[in-house]
Amino acid sequence: MSSKIETKKVLTTEDIDRIIQMAWEDRTPFEAIEIQFGLPEKEVIRLMRQQMKPNSFAMWRKRTHGRSTKHAAKRSEEVDRFKCTLQRVITYNKISKR
Repeated sequence: MSSKIETKKVLTTEDIDRIIQMAWEDRTPFEAIEIQFGLPEKEVIRLMRQQMKPNSFAMWRKRTHGRSTKHAAKRSEEVDRFKCTLQRVITYNKISKR
């Protein structure tokens, strides 16, 4: 008999802030959040529900639901990045120095 043990990463306040920021960005797919933080889309939605006011969460869900740029599999082949051009260079959640 085998048991599945899940190891959950403890998110810092900075991690949570960054996940929320990435979730609000139109061009950042959920897959990018999963790569950086290990949170699948379902967990991102749960985190957003916990961290946001109900009206803000509803607005975010309406905005992201069905949006092709939020899912890598639905994206156009022309979109080959997940960062906004105005966003600072970020590598694994570390903001590079100018």
